[in-house]
This record gives sequence, C-alpha cells and structure tokens, in this order.
Amino acid sequence: MAVHAHPDDESSKGAATMAKYVSEGVDVLVVTCTGGERGSILNPKLQGDKYIEEHIHEVRKKEMDEAREILGVKQEWLGFVDSGLPEGDPLPPLPEGCFALEDVDKAAGELVKQIRSFRPQVITTYDENGGYPHPDHIMTHKISMVAFEGAADTEKYPEAEYGPAYQPRKLYYNQGFNRPRTEALHQAMLDRGLESPYGDWLKRWDEFGMKQRTLTTHVPCGDFYEIRDKALIAHATQIDPDGGWFRVPLELQKEVWPTEEYELAKSLVDTSLPEDDLFAGIRDNA
Repeated sequence: MAVHAHPDDESSKGAATMAKYVSEGVDVLVVTCTGGERGSILNPKLQGDKYIEEHIHEVRKKEMDEAREILGVKQEWLGFVDSGLPEGDPLPPLPEGCFALEDVDKAAGELVKQIRSFRPQVITTYDENGGYPHPDHIMTHKISMVAFEGAADTEKYPEAEYGPAYQPRKLYYNQGFNRPRTEALHQAMLDRGLESPYGDWLKRWDEFGMKQRTLTTHVPCGDFYEIRDKALIAHATQIDPDGGWFRVPLELQKEVWPTEEYELAKSLVDTSLPEDDLFAGIRDNA
C-alpha cells in the first residue's frame, strides 16, 4: 500500500517500484488522501484553460484514473480536501475544512479502514517532513503512522466500524529525492557535456540545510522508468512533458541510478540492512 497526499504523488514517488512489483504479481494499492483540488496548474500549456480551472477536481480524477491504469495498480480515495500550499510571509491560515486541519486520529481511521480491507504487508508513505513541507504531505505522514499501529488496535478503532483488525509488517518512507542520487545524475550529465537540471536543487539543499536521510533500501527498478514517466505525464495539469522532470535521458538514469530509495521506519520482521526489496524479511518468513 502506497499512501499519498495528492493525485500525481504516486507517479513521482515510487512509481517504478510499484510497476516492478505489479509485474511480479504483487497486489498494489495506492491510497490518495485528497483530490488535489487546490493544486496549481503547473503545465504552462494548460494554464488559462477555463474548463480545467472550473473543473479541476474532475480533471485530476481522470488523470489519476489514467495513471492508475498505466501503473497497473488499484487506487482508493480517502476523500479529504486539499489544503493547498500556503505562500507568503507571514503564511496565511489554512482553509477551513482542509485535510491538514482534520483531527489526526479521526482522519487516520479512514486509512485504518483501507488497511484492514486491503491487508498490506508493506506500507510506503512520507517522512515527518512530508518529503517537502506541504501541509498535506505532513498530515499524510501523521495519519500513516497512527494507522500503522491503529489497524491492529480494536479499542481505538472498533471492528464493528473499521473492519477486522490487521497489523502490517513494515512501513517505509519514500526517499527517492535524495542527495546521493541527485549528485550522481548531476555529475553524469556534466561529464557527458549535457546541461543538468539539478544545479539549483543542490544549491537549495545547501541553503536550507536539508537533513540527509538514511537510505536503507534500494529497489532495482530501472526497467520500469518508462512506465513511471508515462504515468507521470498522465497528470497533464501538473507535469510539463518538456520540463525538468524529463531532461535526464532514460538510458543515463538506468546506467547511473537504476534504483528507487526508501527509509525503513518500522518493521515487525527481522531484516538485514541495506535491503534491495521492500518485502525483505517477509518473503523469508512467509
């Protein structure tokens, strides 16, 4: 189970991993917490389109449907309202009724229902910083942590309302946007005389003093990068197919960095680090 904040997050974070596991017969469910209603239209080719602006919820749902089919996964909506990304100094208050202002335990209960129904062995989500500090990403982290434990807690989440108790075995944080990967691809582009899209990224890493995360798990999935990119492009309002996401040639990516990275946050099975499989310790003890 991959828990994400908005439609498009599933295609930009761990998509090749999911496609790999689907190809192996693993049942994969994406849980999307919000509809992405307040997301800006980031593709310049679609900016100013009145229909999209007035029907953004429907448009993003259709984009999610297409990406889901490309990845071969199942997908469920939790139904919360996008909080938007506040900007300004000072930051404006979050909009009333948005996901980030929901009661954490109550919101986690909706995820508990999905966990108890799907019964995943492994869950992926975001770290305490949300991967980046979007309020919905941080809230996704919070409810994922509560639900991981709460799915087995029948006192907090009674079976009559939330379904039969179940305990997932492992929980990971997505860490695909990590510094070692970025530096490796940046240098590979420069070595080949190509313009790198990562120069400014690396400067911001230094400027903001971003914490280096522990990468415990490198999943080999380079053969599924094409599927990842196709799913990402399906989110047309969010992704410019001619933009920075796609400036590093696929063959270079496969050669230099053919894995997606994760940080093991919780495990109820014995496993040895580093791993190359989210199911390490689970397959062994099946």
